[in-house]
Amino acid sequence: MANDRPDLAGAPADASRRIPPGQHLVHGWPVSHYGSVPRFRPERWNLRVFGATAERAERVWTFDVLTDLPRVTVVADLHCASGPTTLDHEWYGIPASAVLDLVPPAPGVTHVMAWAEYGYTTNLRLSDFTAPGTLLATHHNGEPLTAEHGFPLRLVVPHLYGYKSAKWLRAIEYLTEDRRGFWEERGYHNIGDPWQEQRYSHQEKPGEGPVPSDQRRPS
Repeated sequence: MANDRPDLAGAPADASRRIPPGQHLVHGWPVSHYGSVPRFRPERWNLRVFGATAERAERVWTFDVLTDLPRVTVVADLHCASGPTTLDHEWYGIPASAVLDLVPPAPGVTHVMAWAEYGYTTNLRLSDFTAPGTLLATHHNGEPLTAEHGFPLRLVVPHLYGYKSAKWLRAIEYLTEDRRGFWEERGYHNIGDPWQEQRYSHQEKPGEGPVPSDQRRPS
């Protein structure tokens, strides 16, 4: 019951079943990221889709052109791998599935790598990228994202831990072989499902991480 959990005071009635194991509810929206907040320069900014595309060519959109892409609203919770959970974020932006419609991947693509400012990366299974709640957000709760929370564009993957929701998104790379991103190379779980408590790489089961290079089949 809520009175057994001080963190649930004032929370929605269903909050306890929306909080994954090992998480605790926090109010507001704490800022969490590695490094400094980048400066947005609209004249230099673009979003690239590259890698194993069906047409073997990359696609580039400027910030102004993004307004012509399909938009959706997604209401979802956000779970940080360090423990905090926040509820009922309203995200507005481009559904990730629309990116694949506009730039189809080549046969054999199994994963994507999200690239952000300063070279930050995070890898996703293609099925996670195309999940209904995944989007490239421009707004939060009816307002443009703040710089601290990822303006002008943030990948949001609400069914995975927050390190998969890369702030300051700059590119999507299609991959035919999985490889680890920034935090995944530094000990965090390759998949990051909060309901399975997939926090750290030492918890990975066979098939949940990239195949080691010495075990790959010759191409």
